[in-house]
Amino acid sequence: MAKNIILAGFHAVGARLRKDPDSIVCVYVDPQRRDKRMSQMRAELESFGVRVMQAGHDRLSGMVSGDIPHQGIVAMAKPLEVSLTFDELMDQIRPDSLFLILDGITDPRNFGACLRSADAAGVQAVIIPKDRSATVTPAAAKAAAGAAETVPVVTVTNLASAIVELREAGVVVVGAAGEATKTIYDFDQTGAFAWVMGAEGPGLRQLTRKRCDDLAKIPLTGSVESLNVSVATGICLFESVRQRYQKK
Repeated sequence: MAKNIILAGFHAVGARLRKDPDSIVCVYVDPQRRDKRMSQMRAELESFGVRVMQAGHDRLSGMVSGDIPHQGIVAMAKPLEVSLTFDELMDQIRPDSLFLILDGITDPRNFGACLRSADAAGVQAVIIPKDRSATVTPAAAKAAAGAAETVPVVTVTNLASAIVELREAGVVVVGAAGEATKTIYDFDQTGAFAWVMGAEGPGLRQLTRKRCDDLAKIPLTGSVESLNVSVATGICLFESVRQRYQKK
């Protein structure tokens, strides 16, 4: 039987409540929070018959571990199954499929924020390597604000080989790299398309770069040399969205 997971903060708890209230085992709230937001959340939880219990700030902090801001509310819930195998993904490729490939994103907050952008952009699946990647921890779930339970995350043993298989299936795969000569606006993204995002600092691994169809950069006109990977992911994905809306 799958172990219950921890959801911390209003966004994560609220997203699960809207998606599947029956999967919430119980919710712990800080009795010191008597503001409007907490009152509304408690009323909504109780209207769905979710058990609400009181727990002090320190106890809540101990439940979520690390420095995740729980905002005075923590839920224990059954995990929702949104996983997908790579073979299943390959069978589901459509002419307008949009994928996100994350190469070495190890920070759970960045990973969660990338999932949130992927959900908003209508990404069909997020592909990550088995090693050197963050997973859906409480920190990632909080940053994802519910997207961790709506966007399938496909784990592969060999990311470079997975990229080759996607290309052979007709998916155009473009990696984001600051040193690229082309920009994200130089590609037709209205067909089956995948963005590959690398970790901040090292960026895409060499073999990952070689397996992509091409590389693209986000043109920066200010003084900063790079963007946070989750911000860059949102910009790249919504260029794809813009082109697809324009085509309609």
